[in-house]
Amino acid sequence: MENRVLKYFLIVAREENITRAAEILHISQPALSRQLMQLEEELGAKLFIRGKRNITLTDEGLYLRQKAQEIIDLTEKTEQEFANGLTSLSGVISIGMGETAASSYIADMIYEFREQYPDVRFEIIAGNADGTKEQLDKGLLDVGILLEPTDFSKYEFVRLPVKDTWGVIVPSKCPLCQKEYVTAEDLKDRKIFISNRAVNQSMFSSWFGEHYNPNNIYLTVNLLYNAAMLVSKGMGCAVTIDGAAKLYNHPELNFRPLYPKIEQTSVLVWKKNQIASACVAKFLEFVKCNSVMVNDKK
Repeated sequence: MENRVLKYFLIVAREENITRAAEILHISQPALSRQLMQLEEELGAKLFIRGKRNITLTDEGLYLRQKAQEIIDLTEKTEQEFANGLTSLSGVISIGMGETAASSYIADMIYEFREQYPDVRFEIIAGNADGTKEQLDKGLLDVGILLEPTDFSKYEFVRLPVKDTWGVIVPSKCPLCQKEYVTAEDLKDRKIFISNRAVNQSMFSSWFGEHYNPNNIYLTVNLLYNAAMLVSKGMGCAVTIDGAAKLYNHPELNFRPLYPKIEQTSVLVWKKNQIASACVAKFLEFVKCNSVMVNDKK
């Protein structure tokens, strides 16, 4: 498979129309159709269902769209690294991270690092921990931010001097806003929104103890934003960390920590046995030094 043809395929899949795709690609429609037919022959699979006006992807086509995008992204990232020079302090550092207290800390690190190395640029990819690890494993990210505990078998890491505290966000008129902290008994009869990550649900059910009722889990989310909007409408309360809650400074929302307290430390991770470009290696060294200095002061 040629990258050029994969790019053609992705444009067609996006446009759902060969004529529009051909116009975007500045090639003739017959030529594009021929390339797609050759791709299907090469793979031995039907990729499209061709209708009168639009085309849709088959299951095989949907699978190829995901893989093709990963191939193109990785190819472009590799080409960019070689273009910038593997030993040059220039280029792009890609970081995967979610909504945590580490967001502010890493923002400071990026600012200070770029003051010293202005030719280095950063790409931030937002997502939950599962998505970040998947992209790290595929080589699509240079580093990622995760919360402990996590499985470090595939990663090197440096522990960051920031922690997140678990709690709930509730409407400002909710009686729980009058409390210093929230207990399992306070939540046992309320509609709860929680992360769709199994590890977080397991941790929360353990904290809930005898008061845990899976029927109280009204919905699950991958990031906080949508849950926060539902909370602001009075539909329930969302279990989250204070680092994420601070990103939604909404006048109708309040954060209250859980009791007993649950805290998690952030770690910066990168794939083991992966040769880093000069700018990535320098950034890792920079974060390590700063994190050790902060931790020593504590």
